[in-house]
Amino acid sequence: MTPVTPALSVRGLGKTYRIGRSGQAPTTAVEALVARLRSPMARSRFTEFDALDGIDLDVPWGEALGIVGRNGAGKSTLLKILTRVTAPTRGRIELHGRMGSLLEVGTGFSGELTGRENIFLNGAILGMTRKEIRASFDEIVDFSGIEKFLDTQVKRYSSGMYVRLAFAVAAHLRTEILAIDEVLAVGDAEFQAKSLAKMRDVAKDGRTVLYVSHQVQTVTALCTSAIFLDRGRLTYAGTVDDTLEVYRRSFEKFAAEQRDPDRRPGSGALRASAVVPGSDVYEPADTKSFTVHVGANASLVGQYFVSCHVNDANGTVIAQCDSRPVGGWYDPAKEQEIRLSLRAPWLKPGRYTVDVFVCQMGVLDAWEGAATFEVLPGSPYPEMTLDEATAHGVVLADYDYEGR
Repeated sequence: MTPVTPALSVRGLGKTYRIGRSGQAPTTAVEALVARLRSPMARSRFTEFDALDGIDLDVPWGEALGIVGRNGAGKSTLLKILTRVTAPTRGRIELHGRMGSLLEVGTGFSGELTGRENIFLNGAILGMTRKEIRASFDEIVDFSGIEKFLDTQVKRYSSGMYVRLAFAVAAHLRTEILAIDEVLAVGDAEFQAKSLAKMRDVAKDGRTVLYVSHQVQTVTALCTSAIFLDRGRLTYAGTVDDTLEVYRRSFEKFAAEQRDPDRRPGSGALRASAVVPGSDVYEPADTKSFTVHVGANASLVGQYFVSCHVNDANGTVIAQCDSRPVGGWYDPAKEQEIRLSLRAPWLKPGRYTVDVFVCQMGVLDAWEGAATFEVLPGSPYPEMTLDEATAHGVVLADYDYEGR
């Protein structure tokens, strides 16, 4: 039997970036020319970074493939290469169908054109005839829910309107392969649910979906298989459950590596030396506290801020606690003990990790998995119920019902 050609095939795919080393770099062509004339033998100051390396992948028709991994693993880079937003440094890609994509809010849209005009523009870019676009036009408008604003320039759209229209265009125009990079988080809950249902329908129709997400629940609900990327390499490919288990197991190893400041991202001008939780265990409704110890650097100009991310066992960010909205700015000239108190939301029982970022205009230190804590089994509610009453959602809501 002749093997079926996959929707896409990748062999030896790699993407290498050149990153400038620290030091004063020329900012204009004239400065660069003067520097070259002064030091004609000087070597360029850069280091190389492999965002992707040695990726081999076949994706069959009708597959909904989840792509998971931590920040910086290469997930978005892979989709950008497959959708021809950026070029690979090496390797070969074979696409056996038209590729539609939804990578970032506004990608492929012209802000000066109306919603109606952008629908036809996107279809034309995908190589579709005007007749083909018209055949899907009413479906696109109905799904997006922006009929009243169809003849308004999209630069006046809210981010939610943008995403609704962009997804409707990508999902309804007849591309054989659809790539999506977690932009659905911008939409409301109702639209996200509708979009997931649509993506499942797309895959059932024999089309192929590539989906990047940190939301493990979404990957589980949508995808039929998954791959795990780790630091630019394809580490595992298999069923969704098996891939997510490998992904979860990687957290501990990664956290151990991150204890060494020299292995962490960031400029290193200032580093967190310790992150200490107030307790190793909490009840769901307890206030969770953490103390971030940051060293001093008297030569660093300007104040800095910290941002702590609380993640569940799947790596989903449950809460981003940035010091800026509450006035938390700190002097780098002296050592700091910065205390965070997280009063809400109520957290479900399970294991949680805390990522800590020390920042100015750029990132000084990025410490993922800096601390861990457990939330004990228990209920903050006054009535005992079956587990199904609190099974859904990633947190426990503080709410009341009142009848009149």
